[in-house]
Amino acid sequence: MNLENLVKTLLADFVILLSLFGIALGRIPTLRMNRATIAFSGAAFLVAIGALSIQDALGAIDLNTLILILSMMIITANLKISGFFDLAGTAVLRASRTPRRLLVLIMGASAILSALFLNDTVCIMFTPLVAVLTLRSKRNPVPYLIALALSANIGSAATIIGNPQNMLIGASSGIPFLIFLKRMAIPSILGLFLAYGAILWGFRREFSRGGIIEVPPLSSPRFVQAEEFNGPGEMKNRVYKPLLLKALAAVVLMTTAFLLNAPVTAAAMVAAAILLTTRRIKPERVFAELDWTIIAFFGGLFVITEAVGRTSAFSFLVQRGMPLVGQGMGRFSFFILILSNLISNVPAVMLLRPLIEWFKDRETAWLVLAMASTYAGNLTLLGSVANLIVAESAKRYGIDIKFGAYLKVGLPTTILTVVLGTLWLSFF
Repeated sequence: MNLENLVKTLLADFVILLSLFGIALGRIPTLRMNRATIAFSGAAFLVAIGALSIQDALGAIDLNTLILILSMMIITANLKISGFFDLAGTAVLRASRTPRRLLVLIMGASAILSALFLNDTVCIMFTPLVAVLTLRSKRNPVPYLIALALSANIGSAATIIGNPQNMLIGASSGIPFLIFLKRMAIPSILGLFLAYGAILWGFRREFSRGGIIEVPPLSSPRFVQAEEFNGPGEMKNRVYKPLLLKALAAVVLMTTAFLLNAPVTAAAMVAAAILLTTRRIKPERVFAELDWTIIAFFGGLFVITEAVGRTSAFSFLVQRGMPLVGQGMGRFSFFILILSNLISNVPAVMLLRPLIEWFKDRETAWLVLAMASTYAGNLTLLGSVANLIVAESAKRYGIDIKFGAYLKVGLPTTILTVVLGTLWLSFF
């Protein structure tokens, strides 16, 4: 290797390590950067130093995955604007009369909605409702908020469209929506029971004292006409029926297409296009609700993982490590669990995608990757974006979710759900 190539290799390794470190940490000390800007900048610097050509970098970006994520965000944004999540959340809370019943309904609603829409959005919309309800009822809000995060992660694992890493796996593996759902539904349902038990055990004092849950009257959404819907002011707790019905119809059509084995990305894109074809709402209003950082994050991360795959260290890992990991799903899921908590679940999935070919049963390997990387997010408070959304949103109401309080529930839940999920997918 000549000096020029040596310098290029060392620079590429430095950029990759710094990028992965920043992504894992969520920031780079002294710089105002988040995961999206770190990933995008890392990709740009890799191209700038010649580690990848611009053609290779663009070729590494999986447009199928990006279009699927964008389409689901558009659908979710329309539901949010229409007032669907406020309506659903309040309906759940109105049915809650006791602490345990409230816990069951929060977990059930969070899991089901997270399987159909992005789990992060469910946490954004439900956290204020749960916080206000529990505080006004003089309950400890922490276990209910932790339950919201845990169940959102567990429920999102059940479908291809539940979270970004599942969308990536769905686009890469080609597993039909219905097959994915059939094999992942039972682990998710059983996982909810395990999480429920862990919360009852971890917060015994809260659930042993009984009491009645009182729903605050201010949490009731109201239906509005077009003039008020399109007028100025905050849209919170306002429901616009025409858009709500149209959005729900689009979701039903999309889900039907999934069940008929239509390409997932195509079905989601058509549903999003139907919602964008409207006289009721300006496009700017929908696009303002989209999390564009996810697109930038994924785009940059695709390029970084392409560069990682070309390093000698990665080749060494594949040659020496994968024959051991590939001997069984148990070792593979444990490896995913550790890696997902070191560098976050989406980067872990991107790095491990090429290694699926080592397995004889590739479908099961893909599903184990989806299951373990998602459930890994429940290990600590910092383990997933959904957890952080709940924790940060709760602070606005004076609620501080301690790292230790989360860990005493998250640790047993994660270990038990990953073990159970691995066993189920290995034998059924």
